[in-house]
Amino acid sequence: MRVLVTGAGGLLAAAIIREFEAAGATVVALDRRALDLTEADRVQRAVAEAGADVVINCAAYNDVDGAEANAPGALAVNAFAVRTLARVARDSGSSLVHYSTDFVFDGNQSRPYVEDDRPNPSGTYAASKLLGEWFALEHPGAYVLRVESLFGEPGPAGSRSGSLRGILKKIETGDPAPVFVDRTITPGYTADIARATRRLVKERAAPGLYHCVNSGPTTWADVAAEAARLLGLPLRMTPMTLESVQLRARRPRYSALSNAKLAAAGIDMPTWQDALGRHLAHHPRALSRGQAGRG
Repeated sequence: MRVLVTGAGGLLAAAIIREFEAAGATVVALDRRALDLTEADRVQRAVAEAGADVVINCAAYNDVDGAEANAPGALAVNAFAVRTLARVARDSGSSLVHYSTDFVFDGNQSRPYVEDDRPNPSGTYAASKLLGEWFALEHPGAYVLRVESLFGEPGPAGSRSGSLRGILKKIETGDPAPVFVDRTITPGYTADIARATRRLVKERAAPGLYHCVNSGPTTWADVAAEAARLLGLPLRMTPMTLESVQLRARRPRYSALSNAKLAAAGIDMPTWQDALGRHLAHHPRALSRGQAGRG
């Protein structure tokens, strides 16, 4: 299998590259410097040169608040570039994988969202991502995976570390960790998302829209508490609420996603607690605790 990964400098892309290479795929990974998706001619040339069976788009404009002041930039990357990529992938006979977000929902319900729930984006970033979903799904061989609250191991060249890394640094130094206590989420471990992505493609599951996160609604406060417990460190927390901080773009208060459709396709996602434990298993603090326990 030949795979083209765009947006290769990101946290999720790092996991995608590791997963597919470990499975024996030939991976062509292009970051923004190598491939600007807003340039249609370069996209067409890159897909042709890669000879990819699958194009996996990890590129995104992720500055949620910045998008409110830069709608053209957010739309260019999150929507119109996806339209170009979908058309080029379709015309070349390649499957397409594209990642979206929980932010397409308004957060006004109290149960995990399913794929058939009506989106209602509340800001420019969210609207641009929803447009990207629609453009991607114009390709009959496209998989659109909604993910959220990502954490995982960065790539060798470095990549965005996600919100959890900032929390862990505070736990490690003993400084207060500012975390939201009133936003319900379903975190996504990038290694598990990458594994699910590969299985969807390999097993030729029905194309379409899927939610792909670790199982179990929670809050960042609960994630921080579990991380501190796993590391055997105290947690000093500065609780935050959506009303206590001034953010340019509105965040959904409840954005947990249901994995039921993914499970029906034969792909079960581990709980976020299990994923966090695996992620922290090689943390120096966790290793030292394990060695002490064996002694």
